[in-house]
Amino acid sequence: MSDSTYRIADRFRGFLPVVIDVETAGFNADTDALLEIAAVVLRMDEQGMLYRHQTHDCHVAPFPGANLDEASLAFNGIDPHHPFRDAMQEAEALEKIFEPIRQEIKESGCSRAILVGHNPFFDLGFLNAAIKRTKVKSPFHAFSSFDTATLGGLAYGQTVLAKAVQAAGFKWDNEAAHSAIYDTEKTADLFCNIVNSWQEMHQQSGLVD
Repeated sequence: MSDSTYRIADRFRGFLPVVIDVETAGFNADTDALLEIAAVVLRMDEQGMLYRHQTHDCHVAPFPGANLDEASLAFNGIDPHHPFRDAMQEAEALEKIFEPIRQEIKESGCSRAILVGHNPFFDLGFLNAAIKRTKVKSPFHAFSSFDTATLGGLAYGQTVLAKAVQAAGFKWDNEAAHSAIYDTEKTADLFCNIVNSWQEMHQQSGLVD
């Protein structure tokens, strides 16, 4: 195919990869609060290479009756009741994150989004739990995902996000880590780098024009 025919809709069986990271007040998606969501929408250039397009994020107010695990809050440094968090209720937060994703799906010719995450079982679990509580329609596949922990292990021999990101040639700031935006953008860089390396390898071998 010629460079001008590369479409992201053709690369992943009609799925649009969207990188998601959530910060939470625990590990149980059904009982513990979802506190922050960040999403990075990816695009493909004329050479078939993925890149970060837009980052969307919001703080989320704990749902009524949500558990707030003190150890988890100490780890991520989030104060759920801080007056300057500007947190949205879950339904409003999901709509804010999902709307630009729906628009990108439409513009790219994809059928739906697929979550990209580092150990995405966790992120997708919390996302699906919030969707179930709020009845907000999701643009994501309900159970399929791309796991950068697995891909990082395959490509670089590293499954920890910080180590895989550095092995891929990117800088890592421990002070900035564990915020949804930072972790999502670094996960996006890692995913794009692995997919693009594979694309380049196949182009050089003549398997892809």
